[in-house]
Amino acid sequence: MHGHDVAADHGEGKQRRRPRHPMRIAAVATVALMTAAGLAGCGDDGSSAASATASASPSSCPTSTSGAGAGAGAAAGQGQGMPSGVPSGKPGGGTTSLVQAKTIKKTDNSTSTVIDPAGPAITCETSAVTTTDDITYSSPTTHGTKTDLKLDIQVPKSSGKKPLVVYVTGGGWVMADRTGNLDQRTYVADQGYVVASVQYRTTTGGATYKDALADVKSAIRYLRANADTYGIDTDHVFVWGQSAGGYLAAMTGVTSGDTKYDVGDHLDQSSKVQGVVDEFGPANLSRLAADYDQAAKDFNYAAGNSAAQWVYGPGTTKSVAQYTSQVAAADPATHITSSTPPFLLMHGSADPLVSPSQTLNLFTALKNKGVDAQRVVLTGAGHGDLSVAALTGTSPSASAAGSGAKPWSTEKTMSHITDFLAGHAS
Repeated sequence: MHGHDVAADHGEGKQRRRPRHPMRIAAVATVALMTAAGLAGCGDDGSSAASATASASPSSCPTSTSGAGAGAGAAAGQGQGMPSGVPSGKPGGGTTSLVQAKTIKKTDNSTSTVIDPAGPAITCETSAVTTTDDITYSSPTTHGTKTDLKLDIQVPKSSGKKPLVVYVTGGGWVMADRTGNLDQRTYVADQGYVVASVQYRTTTGGATYKDALADVKSAIRYLRANADTYGIDTDHVFVWGQSAGGYLAAMTGVTSGDTKYDVGDHLDQSSKVQGVVDEFGPANLSRLAADYDQAAKDFNYAAGNSAAQWVYGPGTTKSVAQYTSQVAAADPATHITSSTPPFLLMHGSADPLVSPSQTLNLFTALKNKGVDAQRVVLTGAGHGDLSVAALTGTSPSASAAGSGAKPWSTEKTMSHITDFLAGHAS
């Protein structure tokens, strides 16, 4: 494990501090799930790196060296591949050229909050945050292979116990790089939350959604078991994910209290969560490309791709195009009960990788069950902040946030996340 300080100042920060500005966001692109790299905060020899940076005013939040932004799945030595929320089109989980939708059917957003995400980018305040990396939280075995799953945790230095936010990265179900989205995670921690970014098993190692869901729940139990070490308020635990991580966040929420997925260590601890933030996550995989043109549908529903393996397991020749009993079991909507915790769902109206109707349909299902849920649509925003053009070489579409802006990382967008957390953390 490696520890270091991020944005330390000369005084104590405030717990659950409200943003200094009226609105702030934390969410950088969960695209490019296989860009090379990750945080280079620690040496491979297990040495730790400690540093303290003083600042008298808000400054740019730290970013991971992967350059992929939110949810970017990065692995040293690997080339670019699938964005975080879409399946690989090649059977066996390998990478292939990315197919993004050329046309996107307009979604009925009359029940959602629609915002123009334009505005100032998030900044990080000067409160001290201590980061500890490479913590092994679980060592499950998949098809005879043991995997040491890691998490990175950020703890504000302010006194008292703080709510926990478990961040689940994207990765197209083939990667799970916990080092991505450092700027947004640091921003949320700076607001007075303990933030833990977790690795989980993927189709690359033969895992299915059930394994990955069990991993997220294992991380929650581990953190509750070590609450005193990290200053965690165990009564207020949230899960936040983007794209494929948004899917897992949703599944963690709708199965909150269902012990079927509680396997492994710390079974004396609860994996329940008190709230879910799901940013542009898939849900009903048979409708993943419902809003798109035929080429995008063909790509997403290809037999044996990573989405199919996510549901049916390695070596499958099936497709998720049919709403079979297995696909239904993997759909968060089928697990909703009246005791499901509050949800915040967010989606870009111009998302070319996960149909905007995915979060709309899940939102509708939640409301129909009487669950406290809200959905926010970012006008003109795509699938996170990193342009898909960076991966495909295509021309990026204009964003409502303006040329060169990051709509998922503006203060206006982030205010919805921080307000949701604050509203359910007391």
